[in-house]
Formats: sequence, structure tokens, C-alpha cells
Amino acid sequence: MPTTTNPLPSMHGAQVVMAAPAPGPGNWAGAASAVLVDGTIWLVYRVRRPLSSGRGVAVVIARSSDGVHFEQVCAVRRTDFGAESFERPVLVPLPEGGWRLYLSCATPGSKHWWIDSLTAATVEGLVTGERRVVLPGDDANALKDPVIEVRADGWHMWVCCHPLGEPGHEDRMTTRHMTSADGLSWTDRGVVLRGRPGHWDARGARVTAVLSHDPLTVLYDGRPDAESNWFERTGVAAVVDGELRALDDVAIGSPHGDGALRYACAVLLPDGRTRFYFEASRPDGAHDLLTSVA
Repeated sequence: MPTTTNPLPSMHGAQVVMAAPAPGPGNWAGAASAVLVDGTIWLVYRVRRPLSSGRGVAVVIARSSDGVHFEQVCAVRRTDFGAESFERPVLVPLPEGGWRLYLSCATPGSKHWWIDSLTAATVEGLVTGERRVVLPGDDANALKDPVIEVRADGWHMWVCCHPLGEPGHEDRMTTRHMTSADGLSWTDRGVVLRGRPGHWDARGARVTAVLSHDPLTVLYDGRPDAESNWFERTGVAAVVDGELRALDDVAIGSPHGDGALRYACAVLLPDGRTRFYFEASRPDGAHDLLTSVA
């Protein structure tokens, strides 16, 4: 396992939270993020079908008192945003009250992605909430899969960036750090994590969760080559000598199917343990949304 004192997600003893929408490759439930508010875990995740059936078709918001059994609260559809697909969403309770849902949206007929948002007084109201494009991306960069923290010094985002300048290689990815005063207008602070040639993350590195601070320690997923796109595995990185670096050359994966264990997020529980949610492959190639506690 990677060299870290932080708890890590594990397939051992993991429980299925949301099953894939159907058997077989391309059917995925996952790309989740979660937040604990007043004893309730709020989980937001993407439902995906194979390319021929529409890719990421919906984002679902659900709640739970035990972190395992969830009740769906509401859902948004990609068609409502003119998106070809959805990927990882984020649900954030606002410091001033209310909620904001961030959505990773694919531009139809292209490799471009942008990040949209919905803001409302209640979670249920997000479906018809105030909409605003947060990060439009551009001709050179697709932006998706944000990880967001609201701290005393402001908002922080780690966002996956896919370079679009070289056709056929748009799957490559780096992570950029951004800051904001309100969670809507962001300042790009530059690339903070990228793949390492010759390693399991050579094709790219995407931060998926913040585990701890001082030093900043994160989970990230990556893959060695273009053929492993969608089948990422998970590792740990931390700030060493002022730079975010991989801690070891070991990645956590599923023993089943395509080996994917990706989009891991972490919720610190009141008893000091950490509950993880992650998307992982099962033997038939579908991906379920799982949870483990450490």
C-alpha cells in the first residue's frame, strides 16, 4: 500500500451502495462525491450507460443516516443542460446557507467539457435552481471532475484538465488548483499534479479527494496508457518540499473486470474513522458504487 498514515479505501469488506444500471462494460454507477451535514451523508453520483445508450445520462442526489442505505432525493438529466454526458458532480453546502451542485458536462460532438452549477435554498430545489457556468474551458482545455473545499481562507478546487491540442490524445489529464471567494468565479493557480512517465499514472493524474492537511494529502486516480481510459486506479499524493507528489508506486484497484477503482472520495465520521465511496469494476465489467470504512 502507499506510504501514508491516512486511512485508504479498500475492496475488502466493501459494500455496494448503488449498483450499475445494467450488467456489462460501460454500465457504471459512480463518479461520486459526498458530504456529512448534521448527521446526514449526502451523496451525489453519476449514472452511466454504454456509448450506444447515451453515456452519463443523469446525476442523482441521495441521503443516508448510516452511510450505506440511501434514499434518492432528486436527479438532474444531461438533456436539461444540452450536455452529451455527465461525469463527476459535487454537492456543497454554502457557508451562508443553501446548496450548490457542480456538474461536469460534455460538449456534444467534441472532447470538450465544462463545469456548470445549480444553486438553491434546499437540496430538493436544486433541480430548478439558479444555473451558472462556472468553468467554461476553452479550445485548448476541457475541465471536469472538481474536488471542492470551503475553508476559512476561501474556496479551493482541484480540477481535472484534459488538453485538447493534439487530436487523439485528449484523454491525457492533469490536476489544476483554483481558488475563489464565492465558489463561482475562480482563479487558476496552475498544474499541481501530473502523470509520471514510466509509472502506473503515466497517462495522467486526477485528484479525487482531500484526506488531510499539513501537509496536504490527497487521493488521486490515473492510468498508464490511453487503452486504460475509464479503468483508472487510485493512489496517494502529498505535498513534499512544496510540491504535490505521489507517495509510492503502488495503486489500489479492483480484483475484478477491468481493474478500475476510481473517483474515490472521503467523509470523516464523528468517531474519527473515514468512510470512502468509490467506483469499482465487478467481474462482468460493469462498475458499482461501493463504500468502505477505515
